[in-house]
Amino acid sequence: MRHRIAGIKLGRTSSHRDAMFRNMVTSLFKHDRIRTTDVKAKELKRWADKIVTLAKQGDLDARRQALAIVREKDVVHKLFEEASERFGSISGGYTRVVKVGRRPGDAAPISIVELVAPEKSKKKDDKKKKAKAPVKKKAGAKKPAKAKKEEKAASAPEKSGAGPVEEKAADADS
Repeated sequence: MRHRIAGIKLGRTSSHRDAMFRNMVTSLFKHDRIRTTDVKAKELKRWADKIVTLAKQGDLDARRQALAIVREKDVVHKLFEEASERFGSISGGYTRVVKVGRRPGDAAPISIVELVAPEKSKKKDDKKKKAKAPVKKKAGAKKPAKAKKEEKAASAPEKSGAGPVEEKAADADS
């Protein structure tokens, strides 16, 4: 049983694995999106979420902890500047893993890891519109049924009125 054993080995030594994930985290925050294998993407998500949590704290100790993992000072500075604005409204789930397909050479499953840009204001507006939309549809559904009845009623006298006029015209000609 794997109790209390976190992470995945990936057939590498611990130093190689740590260096690889530090480089991947740095690239993720630098470019906002990277392409890698599924297994690495899932593990990278854990590393990246921890760094974003540190960036949201924003204090000096958190910055030093992030600098111990992320390789470039500019990337850490950019992350700490944007973190409170970009991820301040959510707690957790800062990255998204999207499966893309298979790599041509060895058919390894490939995924894209990207930073999530939550937009709470748009989601709330969409929810309000969706909540209002069914009400309008229900009210609108009743009106067209009435309108159809009115159209049928209006069209019926026209047909009956048009029929006798034609008959009267036909009688007048005879």
